[in-house]
Amino acid sequence: MPPERLQKLIARAGIASRRAAEQLILDGEVTVNGRVVLELGSKADPASDHIKVRGKLLLFTTSPVYVMLNKPAGYVTTMKDPQGRPTVVDLLRGIRGRVFPVGRLDFDTEGLLLFTNDGALARELMHPSRRVPKIYAAKVTGKLTDEEIAKLEAGGMVLETGRTAPCRVRRVRESGQSSWVEVTLHEGKKRQVRLMLERLGHPVSKLIRTQYAGLVLGELSLGKSRLLTAAEVRRLQVAAQGRPEAPPASGAAPARRPPVRTAAPVPGRRVRGRLLVPFNKKAVRR
Repeated sequence: MPPERLQKLIARAGIASRRAAEQLILDGEVTVNGRVVLELGSKADPASDHIKVRGKLLLFTTSPVYVMLNKPAGYVTTMKDPQGRPTVVDLLRGIRGRVFPVGRLDFDTEGLLLFTNDGALARELMHPSRRVPKIYAAKVTGKLTDEEIAKLEAGGMVLETGRTAPCRVRRVRESGQSSWVEVTLHEGKKRQVRLMLERLGHPVSKLIRTQYAGLVLGELSLGKSRLLTAAEVRRLQVAAQGRPEAPPASGAAPARRPPVRTAAPVPGRRVRGRLLVPFNKKAVRR
């Protein structure tokens, strides 16, 4: 491989953004083949050089990996939890290489969560300026009035995490003393959907993210994961440019693919799957 700038390699490994990577270099936190590098123009070959950030060896794969998980409630969106709680990584099995979550879902929230080793794409998708759409189905106490929906959609609600931007809300169905609503956001404040609805007197008893950047859960079972199709990856790349595509007009999921084996508890049953994104070479450890 031809040498590349260190900050680009660090960003590609998902360690930090390019700007943050530059600061790591200036702070003396980056070594190449055991020598500290302090110059921003320095380059390295990911195929032959040993690159470490704060003592951690960077791993590079020859092919990007993109995974969709239908996250159950009761899992934290982190690689490792100091409190020992189950993490979303515990649900991923059969995935070659190290992937990390794109954004997060709260402990009690279910639904679509993406993973990748493509650090550059992940950062673009999470950047507020891209306004990537996220759609949630929320079961709430009571029924939202037209006035309450208008207030939510107008934005400007001051929460613990800041002022909300305009969003889209629609009623889905009623269920006894509860009802389901669909909320479309273009931002990602912590617990935003729950806090907005609770502020109006409608506590959320169940929250599911059903779509992200035009990708839909479809028939993916709770606790299962699969690799994205080429068409889905292209949709993410478009969304990362601030131009998200709409999901299929029929509302149906893309062609169903065999799920990647996960750790979801299914007594006496073993799920098999196959990788959908080809790997031409094995991961290179450096």
